[in-house]
Amino acid sequence: MQQQVEHKELDHSTVILRMEGISKQFPGVKALERVQLTLHRGEVHALMGENGAGKSTLMKILCGVHRPDEGTILYKGKPVVWTNPLEARENGISVIHQELNLSPNLTIGENIFMGSKLPRNRLGMVKWNEIFESAAKILKSIGSDLDPRASVSTLSVAQQQMVEIARALSFHAEVLIMDEPTAALTDKEIDKLFSIIKNLKEKGVAIIYISHRMDEIFKISDRCTVFRDGNWVASMPIRETNPEHLVQLMVGRELKDLFQRPKETSVNLKGKTPVLEVKGLTDKKILKNVNLKVYPGEIVGVAGLVGAGRSELVRAIFGVSELIQGEIRIEGKKVAITSPIHAIAQGIALVPESRKEQGLFLDLSVKENLLMAVLQNYRKSGVLQWKKIDQGAEGYIQKLGIKVSSPDQKVVNLSGGNQQKVVLARWLSIQPKVLMLDEPTRGVDVGAKTEIHKIIHELSQTGLGVLVISSELPEILAVSDRILVMHEGRIKAELSSKEATQEKIMYYATGGKA
Repeated sequence: MQQQVEHKELDHSTVILRMEGISKQFPGVKALERVQLTLHRGEVHALMGENGAGKSTLMKILCGVHRPDEGTILYKGKPVVWTNPLEARENGISVIHQELNLSPNLTIGENIFMGSKLPRNRLGMVKWNEIFESAAKILKSIGSDLDPRASVSTLSVAQQQMVEIARALSFHAEVLIMDEPTAALTDKEIDKLFSIIKNLKEKGVAIIYISHRMDEIFKISDRCTVFRDGNWVASMPIRETNPEHLVQLMVGRELKDLFQRPKETSVNLKGKTPVLEVKGLTDKKILKNVNLKVYPGEIVGVAGLVGAGRSELVRAIFGVSELIQGEIRIEGKKVAITSPIHAIAQGIALVPESRKEQGLFLDLSVKENLLMAVLQNYRKSGVLQWKKIDQGAEGYIQKLGIKVSSPDQKVVNLSGGNQQKVVLARWLSIQPKVLMLDEPTRGVDVGAKTEIHKIIHELSQTGLGVLVISSELPEILAVSDRILVMHEGRIKAELSSKEATQEKIMYYATGGKA
């Protein structure tokens, strides 16, 4: 079998795409330095590397968003340079983006066929029934029973991701780029996606698969390419490597050097007042009589399947959701929180699940994003003191190790891990008592994930109470002192870090009785 893999590597007749010597520079940043990528028909090729390694830049070049400064792209044996994404898509190169890119005010069917030539009758009127029927067929092909006439604004993150996948498949792609496609999907939906990928492979579609989840890489990929700091490091059949080897190639250090929570840091809770206490919290949608406590210096993990109510819980505490009953106490005192402004005033901070939609001002600079919550502290006679703002921003950049060319760099141009650090730093600027993190390392590479885990741990050591939601059970187990497991809007179980295992968490998350 190994010989077959190597033979495929050398079989130039199956090559659909070859990118050679690709370089790209942005102001102050060398994003790519003469990198290469070879893609065969009917293969899944994992593109790996830390955020900021150059993966996204290379994919943007491939799909026409950017033009390379140097290098060649051979597609189906011919040199190409796309002038825009539509041209690339019309030639069979389609993308499923990591960050959802849908129009919430339009229907599912409209989103799926957005950018396509819509069928019209003799009078030039759009044949909407035909569009919705076609959308329903595509959705059915990926095992989804979503109504094409429903508005995207009514969908969950996981459902929106399925619409993204359906839209990409509607263009009959020959090269399909999947950037963290499973980040918001349930296990059942991931299985459906892998079934779709298998069918696409059999039809000869070449798939570039970007993911930080090692189990997925080894389950679905045929070959892999690793980038580091804008440079090509290695390409190989997936059977010739292992997770430890790939991590070492990606980050330049071994797995044992990555974050391991010190065992001696368990929190002594005797005689302490919870910094956050929730009693009988019930909302209009899913939360039912939720009780929890978070103590100063403690990290409490919240686990559960998609739809269990984890995000709804932190949003309710933060004053986003309307409550039917229940009370919230900060340092033992009952507080009334009916909006995020009230929550912030009480020392509660929330790093949301979707950093681009809910956490960042993409058109503003890093320094403006960092200090947005405390800009009033930098005013004198109504005028912003930019020198002090620069100094304040630089302090957080150094403290959290945010990689930027300058504090004036637009936050939209940072890697996912660095964007997440910017959101985290902004909330630290208000000096919170409670920090709630919803999927803090979603779409973040191994190295940045380690850094964020370390930051969370260090913050807890200063006496901050931390509530962490994560769909990745190894992450929950790695950072938490205690773990709460949610199921259908309720806390199903509470586990200490010593007794918790992935198997126990899944047992309770799927409805098992405590």
